[in-house]
Amino acid sequence: MARYFDVHPRDPQPRSIGQAVQILRDGGLVAYPTDSCFALGCTMGNQEGRDRIVRIRQLNDKHNFTLLCADFGQLGQLVHIDNKVFRAIKSATPGPYTFILPATSEVPRRLLQPKRKTVGVRISDHPVACALVKELGEPMMTSTLLLPDEDEPLTDGWQVKEELDHQVDAVIDSGECGIEPTTVIDYSQGYPEVVRIGAGDPAPFA
Repeated sequence: MARYFDVHPRDPQPRSIGQAVQILRDGGLVAYPTDSCFALGCTMGNQEGRDRIVRIRQLNDKHNFTLLCADFGQLGQLVHIDNKVFRAIKSATPGPYTFILPATSEVPRRLLQPKRKTVGVRISDHPVACALVKELGEPMMTSTLLLPDEDEPLTDGWQVKEELDHQVDAVIDSGECGIEPTTVIDYSQGYPEVVRIGAGDPAPFA
């Protein structure tokens, strides 16, 4: 049965965040709110957590996993990024965008898109997501909480708990969040390609 944390949407309680992060460090899988919609998250090295996300979402091997970063210092350790791309990403970050870029050797191979060796990275603007990844002290592997055969992600914490009570280890609820996943921009070829339009305005990358 999943632990349920009811936290403040703008100033999440440090004790609750600390308990949720301990669940992550112990190998757990957490459902949490972001600036776009609910997401699933686990530590970057958690193979079982990754496999659980794949089973919950029924993902195929073409899926680009995303690493949620606390800041550009973390992001820069995970992907190869030149100055021009850096400036473009920085102008839209933090925010509801995911950027696909060539991965560095710091990223476990199982998180890479197999043929292209890319990974998604993002910096969220949601206080709960920010608090989680800062307390964790390392990037968190994350994926939109979009269940198979559903058109929209889950938005309510209690609904998430009811649906996934025995498939996740914790649910963090800070009130209803959005229903749109991030806008995804592929920079793996050095120029922007909008591959999914979501909560972030795609116009700067069109």
